[in-house]
Amino acid sequence: MAFFKWPFKKRKVESFARNATLKLVPNHVAIIMDGNGRWANSRGLPRFAGHKEGMDNVKRIVKVANAQGIKVLTMYAFSTENWRRPKQEVDYLMKLPKEFLNIYLPELIEENVQVKMIGHRAQLPAHTQAAVEQAIEQTKHNNGLILNLALNYGSRAEIIAAIKAVAGDVSANNINIDDIDEATINKHLFTTDLPDPDLLIRTSGEMRVSNFLLWQLAYTEFWFTDVHWPAFTEAEFVKALDAYQQRKRRYGGL
Repeated sequence: MAFFKWPFKKRKVESFARNATLKLVPNHVAIIMDGNGRWANSRGLPRFAGHKEGMDNVKRIVKVANAQGIKVLTMYAFSTENWRRPKQEVDYLMKLPKEFLNIYLPELIEENVQVKMIGHRAQLPAHTQAAVEQAIEQTKHNNGLILNLALNYGSRAEIIAAIKAVAGDVSANNINIDDIDEATINKHLFTTDLPDPDLLIRTSGEMRVSNFLLWQLAYTEFWFTDVHWPAFTEAEFVKALDAYQQRKRRYGGL
């Protein structure tokens, strides 16, 4: 796949976005990065151009999230349903994690970011697995922002796998069926060592969760924007964080 020369300038990280003062910062922000193809089409560019610019935007948003003290940033990079796209596009999408990490891993290490991944690794190409595993290994001792990449992830499959694991424990008499609770399920999810998201952001105007973190989003605040992911600036991100300040989370109470 040839690289394109983009007819637009790289944006500088907006200092006011990095330095914005927020009283209530969500611990865990999850983002459905939608609209790469539509962003490219609106500019007369191939879809690959949108995916490339979307990849670069991940780093810009990571920088702001880290500066704001967010603990976990989960990015929906590739779903189990995305395999249905044209092979050429899928092949390109599978190259992006390696390209992203080759470019930005030294900076992520310097900024104390820890890389994690949720999803089924075995189906990913070997080069994608190797790049992600290398990043996880090289950042495992970092204790700053967790950049959690959702690759080949589907929430229904995750929940089914958790149920099967619990059923296996019951069958082996490792647990009594009456003792099964939320913690039992959580133990077998990809996110077992992470808090549930406080804020979900979806770009590009779609208002659905698309098989993303269905169990974990039970009490999450949602924020939707019409802005396509490649155009989702640092200021837009802070706008979402600011909207979170206005929410009162009741968890079913008053």
